[in-house]
Amino acid sequence: MTVEVVPATLERFDDVAALLAPSRPGTPACWCLSCRVDSHERGLLRTEPQRRERMRQLTAEPIAPGMLAYVDGSPAGWVNFGPRQAIGRLQRSRTILPVDDVPVWSVLCFVIATAHRRRGLMRELLRGATQYAREHGAPAIEGYPVDTEGRRLSGTLLFVGVASAFAAEGFEVIGETNATSAGRTRLVMRKSLVS
Repeated sequence: MTVEVVPATLERFDDVAALLAPSRPGTPACWCLSCRVDSHERGLLRTEPQRRERMRQLTAEPIAPGMLAYVDGSPAGWVNFGPRQAIGRLQRSRTILPVDDVPVWSVLCFVIATAHRRRGLMRELLRGATQYAREHGAPAIEGYPVDTEGRRLSGTLLFVGVASAFAAEGFEVIGETNATSAGRTRLVMRKSLVS
């Protein structure tokens, strides 16, 4: 399989939508906005078309809101990430607190199409996000994954990422959060981008 990871820019919005839109019309979907917008704006984004349009606007900004993974030319995965100081919910979070004052970029969540899971796309997306953050001057990038301890857990609960994928890409555990997913504490895993 041929994998390509690229920034989720406006000209690729249809592929972002293919991964983030609900599979059944009328079903609620967060469009990876729950961490990006404040509670007031989240309350205003009540309908599917409104959420879709807000994500489209984000893809038009100078810093892409995520990376897309293509497998053999088809959209197969997404990672939501960006400068922590630009992610409102992280700024106000009581469960994922800053470890220090380093202006890190944060990896928020993953969406991987069911047909492409367990094929290493999380690592590919992390690699792409890391390179993009480095190119945009980030001193470090971090994520808040769970350690599955080798157990197979529901993919829907692993949207935050798994520690083994982060570790394989050179991220190191530097702490724990007060947040959980799949009933497990989420770690703080960071990779320095400064030589």
